[in-house]
Amino acid sequence: MRTSEGISERQRAILSYIEDFVQQRGYSPAIRDIQQKLGISSTSVVQYNLQKLQDKGLLNRHTKISRAITIPGMSNVSDRLRGGSVPLLGIITAGVPLVDPEEVPREGAELIEVPIGVADPDKLNDVYALKVRGHSMIDALIDDGDIVLLRSQETAENGQMVAVRIQQENGVTLKRFYREGERVRLQPANITMAPIFVNAADVSIQGRVVGVMRSMV
Repeated sequence: MRTSEGISERQRAILSYIEDFVQQRGYSPAIRDIQQKLGISSTSVVQYNLQKLQDKGLLNRHTKISRAITIPGMSNVSDRLRGGSVPLLGIITAGVPLVDPEEVPREGAELIEVPIGVADPDKLNDVYALKVRGHSMIDALIDDGDIVLLRSQETAENGQMVAVRIQQENGVTLKRFYREGERVRLQPANITMAPIFVNAADVSIQGRVVGVMRSMV
Protein backbone atom coordinates (compact mmCIF):
# COMPACT_ATOMS: atom_id res chain seq x y z
CA MET A 1 0.00 0.00 0.00
CA ARG A 2 1.22 3.50 -0.87
CA THR A 3 0.70 6.54 1.31
CA SER A 4 -0.21 10.02 0.10
CA GLU A 5 3.51 10.82 0.00
CA GLY A 6 4.03 8.14 -2.61
CA ILE A 7 5.90 5.86 -0.22
CA SER A 8 5.00 2.45 1.14
CA GLU A 9 3.66 1.80 4.63
CA ARG A 10 7.00 0.23 5.52
CA GLN A 11 8.90 3.31 4.33
CA ARG A 12 6.54 5.54 6.30
CA ALA A 13 7.18 3.42 9.41
CA ILE A 14 10.95 3.65 8.88
CA LEU A 15 10.77 7.41 8.47
CA SER A 16 8.63 7.81 11.60
CA TYR A 17 10.96 5.63 13.63
CA ILE A 18 14.01 7.64 12.52
CA GLU A 19 12.23 10.91 13.39
CA ASP A 20 11.30 9.67 16.88
CA PHE A 21 14.78 8.23 17.49
CA VAL A 22 16.53 11.47 16.52
CA GLN A 23 14.15 13.58 18.62
CA GLN A 24 14.84 11.44 21.70
CA ARG A 25 18.58 10.87 21.32
CA GLY A 26 19.97 13.52 19.02
CA TYR A 27 21.51 11.01 16.62
CA SER A 28 20.08 8.58 14.09
CA PRO A 29 19.51 4.84 14.55
CA ALA A 30 21.78 2.18 13.10
CA ILE A 31 20.52 0.01 10.24
CA ARG A 32 20.13 -2.95 12.60
CA ASP A 33 18.15 -0.81 15.06
CA ILE A 34 15.61 -0.14 12.32
CA GLN A 35 15.53 -3.79 11.25
CA GLN A 36 14.89 -5.13 14.75
CA LYS A 37 12.49 -2.43 15.93
CA LEU A 38 10.25 -2.75 12.87
CA GLY A 39 10.61 -6.52 12.41
CA ILE A 40 12.14 -6.26 8.93
CA SER A 41 13.60 -9.48 7.54
CA SER A 42 17.14 -8.25 6.87
CA THR A 43 19.37 -5.20 6.91
CA SER A 44 19.52 -5.30 3.11
CA VAL A 45 15.76 -4.70 3.00
CA VAL A 46 16.25 -1.73 5.31
CA GLN A 47 19.02 -0.42 3.04
CA TYR A 48 16.74 -0.76 0.00
CA ASN A 49 13.95 1.24 1.62
CA LEU A 50 16.33 3.91 2.93
CA GLN A 51 17.62 4.35 -0.61
CA LYS A 52 14.05 4.76 -1.87
CA LEU A 53 13.40 7.41 0.78
CA GLN A 54 16.63 9.15 -0.14
CA ASP A 55 15.72 9.09 -3.82
CA LYS A 56 12.50 10.92 -2.93
CA GLY A 57 14.38 13.54 -0.93
CA LEU A 58 12.83 12.46 2.38
CA LEU A 59 16.15 11.75 4.07
CA ASN A 60 19.90 12.03 3.54
CA ARG A 61 22.57 9.46 4.36
CA HIS A 62 26.31 9.78 4.89
CA THR A 63 27.73 6.34 4.09
CA LYS A 64 31.17 6.95 5.66
CA ILE A 65 29.76 7.94 9.05
CA SER A 66 27.90 5.57 11.34
CA ARG A 67 24.43 6.66 12.48
CA ALA A 68 24.35 9.57 10.05
CA ILE A 69 20.84 9.66 8.63
CA THR A 70 19.33 13.14 8.54
CA ILE A 71 15.81 14.25 7.71
CA PRO A 72 15.18 17.62 6.02
CA GLY A 73 13.55 19.98 8.50
CA MET A 74 15.01 18.17 11.49
CA SER A 75 18.60 19.34 11.02
CA ASN A 76 18.16 22.05 13.65
CA VAL A 77 17.30 19.38 16.22
CA SER A 78 20.03 16.92 15.34
CA ASP A 79 22.70 19.60 14.93
CA ARG A 80 21.89 21.03 18.33
CA LEU A 81 22.08 17.68 20.07
CA ARG A 82 24.85 16.08 18.05
CA GLY A 83 28.39 16.64 19.26
CA GLY A 84 31.49 15.70 17.34
CA SER A 85 32.82 12.50 15.85
CA VAL A 86 35.64 10.11 16.71
CA PRO A 87 37.34 7.30 14.77
CA LEU A 88 36.23 3.72 15.44
CA LEU A 89 39.55 1.87 15.75
CA GLY A 90 38.33 -1.70 16.13
CA ILE A 91 37.19 -4.11 18.82
CA ILE A 92 38.13 -4.59 22.46
CA THR A 93 37.15 -7.58 24.56
CA ALA A 94 35.49 -7.26 27.94
CA GLY A 95 36.64 -10.72 28.95
CA VAL A 96 39.62 -12.81 27.90
CA PRO A 97 42.17 -10.47 26.27
CA LEU A 98 41.90 -10.23 22.50
CA VAL A 99 45.21 -11.55 21.17
CA ASP A 100 46.88 -9.73 18.26
CA PRO A 101 44.04 -7.22 17.81
CA GLU A 102 43.61 -5.64 14.40
CA GLU A 103 45.29 -2.25 14.20
CA VAL A 104 42.93 0.17 12.45
CA PRO A 105 44.64 3.39 11.30
CA ARG A 106 42.92 6.65 12.17
CA GLU A 107 43.14 7.74 8.57
CA GLY A 108 40.20 6.21 6.75
CA ALA A 109 38.62 4.76 9.91
CA GLU A 110 34.85 4.79 10.26
CA LEU A 111 33.66 7.85 12.19
CA ILE A 112 31.24 7.54 15.09
CA GLU A 113 29.02 10.50 15.87
CA VAL A 114 29.04 11.40 19.57
CA PRO A 115 25.95 13.23 20.92
CA ILE A 116 26.74 16.31 22.94
CA GLY A 117 25.05 14.69 25.93
CA VAL A 118 27.72 11.97 25.91
CA ALA A 119 30.80 14.17 25.47
CA ASP A 120 31.59 17.81 24.79
CA PRO A 121 32.80 18.01 21.15
CA ASP A 122 35.61 20.36 22.24
CA LYS A 123 37.08 17.52 24.30
CA LEU A 124 37.18 14.84 21.59
CA ASN A 125 40.51 15.71 19.93
CA ASP A 126 42.43 12.83 21.54
CA VAL A 127 39.45 10.45 21.90
CA TYR A 128 38.78 7.32 19.88
CA ALA A 129 36.14 4.58 19.95
CA LEU A 130 36.23 0.81 20.28
CA LYS A 131 33.37 -1.68 20.03
CA VAL A 132 33.02 -3.94 23.06
CA ARG A 133 32.89 -7.70 22.75
CA GLY A 134 31.97 -9.62 25.90
CA HIS A 135 30.23 -9.14 29.24
CA SER A 136 32.94 -8.69 31.87
CA MET A 137 32.06 -5.00 32.44
CA ILE A 138 28.29 -5.49 32.63
CA ASP A 139 28.07 -4.18 36.22
CA ALA A 140 29.69 -0.96 34.99
CA LEU A 141 26.81 -0.70 32.48
CA ILE A 142 29.00 -1.68 29.53
CA ASP A 143 27.65 -4.61 27.57
CA ASP A 144 28.49 -6.59 24.46
CA GLY A 145 28.08 -4.42 21.36
CA ASP A 146 28.39 -1.08 23.14
CA ILE A 147 30.83 1.59 21.97
CA VAL A 148 33.36 2.90 24.50
CA LEU A 149 35.07 6.25 24.06
CA LEU A 150 38.67 6.33 25.24
CA ARG A 151 41.10 9.18 25.72
CA SER A 152 44.58 8.24 24.52
CA GLN A 153 46.92 8.07 27.52
CA GLU A 154 49.62 5.80 28.89
CA THR A 155 48.94 6.12 32.63
CA ALA A 156 45.95 5.47 34.86
CA GLU A 157 44.88 5.89 38.47
CA ASN A 158 43.66 2.95 40.52
CA GLY A 159 40.03 2.18 39.78
CA GLN A 160 39.96 3.81 36.37
CA MET A 161 38.55 1.82 33.46
CA VAL A 162 41.14 1.39 30.75
CA ALA A 163 42.08 -0.41 27.59
CA VAL A 164 45.21 -2.29 28.60
CA ARG A 165 47.67 -4.32 26.59
CA ILE A 166 49.34 -7.37 28.16
CA GLN A 167 52.66 -7.34 26.39
CA GLN A 168 53.71 -10.97 26.80
CA GLU A 169 50.68 -12.31 24.96
CA ASN A 170 50.01 -9.15 22.93
CA GLY A 171 46.44 -9.17 24.19
CA VAL A 172 44.18 -6.19 24.83
CA THR A 173 41.24 -6.05 27.24
CA LEU A 174 38.88 -3.59 28.93
CA LYS A 175 39.12 -3.65 32.72
CA ARG A 176 39.46 -1.53 35.84
CA PHE A 177 43.12 -0.92 36.65
CA TYR A 178 44.71 -1.44 40.09
CA ARG A 179 48.45 -1.33 40.76
CA GLU A 180 49.39 -3.60 43.67
CA GLY A 181 53.13 -3.41 44.25
CA GLU A 182 54.95 -5.14 41.41
CA ARG A 183 51.79 -6.51 39.89
CA VAL A 184 48.63 -5.08 38.33
CA ARG A 185 45.13 -6.33 38.99
CA LEU A 186 42.79 -6.05 36.01
CA GLN A 187 39.37 -6.19 37.61
CA PRO A 188 36.20 -7.11 35.68
CA ALA A 189 32.87 -5.55 36.64
CA ASN A 190 31.08 -8.88 36.71
CA ILE A 191 30.79 -10.92 39.89
CA THR A 192 30.97 -14.17 37.93
CA MET A 193 34.45 -13.40 36.55
CA ALA A 194 37.83 -13.44 38.27
CA PRO A 195 40.43 -10.67 38.02
CA ILE A 196 43.55 -10.99 35.89
CA PHE A 197 46.89 -10.51 37.67
CA VAL A 198 49.85 -9.39 35.58
CA ASN A 199 53.40 -8.24 36.28
CA ALA A 200 53.33 -4.43 36.19
CA ALA A 201 56.23 -4.38 33.73
CA ASP A 202 54.13 -6.45 31.31
CA VAL A 203 51.26 -3.97 31.15
CA SER A 204 50.79 -0.86 29.04
CA ILE A 205 47.80 1.47 29.13
CA GLN A 206 46.26 2.28 25.75
CA GLY A 207 43.52 4.68 26.85
CA ARG A 208 41.04 5.57 29.58
CA VAL A 209 37.28 5.21 29.18
CA VAL A 210 35.57 8.61 29.13
CA GLY A 211 32.19 7.66 27.73
CA VAL A 212 29.89 4.87 26.62
CA MET A 213 27.39 4.73 23.80
CA ARG A 214 24.72 2.11 24.39
CA SER A 215 24.06 -0.45 21.70
CA MET A 216 20.40 -0.63 20.64
CA VAL A 217 20.91 -4.05 18.98
